[in-house]
Amino acid sequence: MTLAQSIMVKLGSQMPEFHLKDVTTGKLVSFEDFEENEAMLIMFMCQHCPYVQHIAEEISQIAKDYAKKGVGIVAICSNDIENYPDDSPKNLRDMAEEYDFTFPFLHDDSQEVAADFAAACTPDFFLYDEDRKLVYRGQLDDSRPENGKPVTGKDLREALEKVLSGRAIPESQKPSSGCSIKWKAGNEPIYSSEK
Repeated sequence: MTLAQSIMVKLGSQMPEFHLKDVTTGKLVSFEDFEENEAMLIMFMCQHCPYVQHIAEEISQIAKDYAKKGVGIVAICSNDIENYPDDSPKNLRDMAEEYDFTFPFLHDDSQEVAADFAAACTPDFFLYDEDRKLVYRGQLDDSRPENGKPVTGKDLREALEKVLSGRAIPESQKPSSGCSIKWKAGNEPIYSSEK
């Protein structure tokens, strides 16, 4: 298992566009579908990663809590399914059912969307304001599978509350950490934190 951390993309960056198929419905989901939402949360996740499995129930609860408050939420899996078949669309759909995900779970087969967002790990969280400017990127909370700390969603929940109330989110943010995105050979991007 290769561990990685968020790139910590420059705050204020514009949200990249995406048009991807939802593994749960088969429908194409676009960034344009969320134009009316007050904020937008993009989560890069997969099925096989123990770091995602560790927080999957809290992710499901956060989605239920904040979708009704006007946050658009999607999860994206960009892993190479040829070498990581656990992350195939069928297995992602099974995961969505197991954890009662109420948000679209999108499959990024080309990996172009992950590169556009500068996603580096699973999980990796990107929160955008009403103007689709990046206001938070980083961890869910301090819990990791190996550290015994409870999963609370504290960091992400605080960021969500602040963006919805129009308050500034502190720029000092802790990166998420987990399994690296499983890039197809030749697709590995060279990231800059200024992206």
